[in-house]
Amino acid sequence: MAVRWIPRVCAAVFVLGVAGLIVSSIAGNNEAVVLTIGACISVAAIVLIAVSATTSHRRIDAFAEAEAERLEGDISALVANGADEQQVRRLVRDAMRIGNA
Repeated sequence: MAVRWIPRVCAAVFVLGVAGLIVSSIAGNNEAVVLTIGACISVAAIVLIAVSATTSHRRIDAFAEAEAERLEGDISALVANGADEQQVRRLVRDAMRIGNA
């Protein structure tokens, strides 16, 4: 649940930070305020990068290729044992569609 809110909070920090930089620039260009806002924006960016890196569920391409080769071998074995190739491939497509939903 919290993982869904972290990017939203970071986006809000980015938008408010840019607005804060503009307002502080107009109001008198106080260096401490500008540095504080910049530090907050930087921390939000680091948090967003860390969360994105740790919650990624994408597989490495080498693993996907190995699974695809294994699946093709299984399909070939079923067809060699007498199964209709079109029905087997349709079944695999349907299973992948359901799995990705």
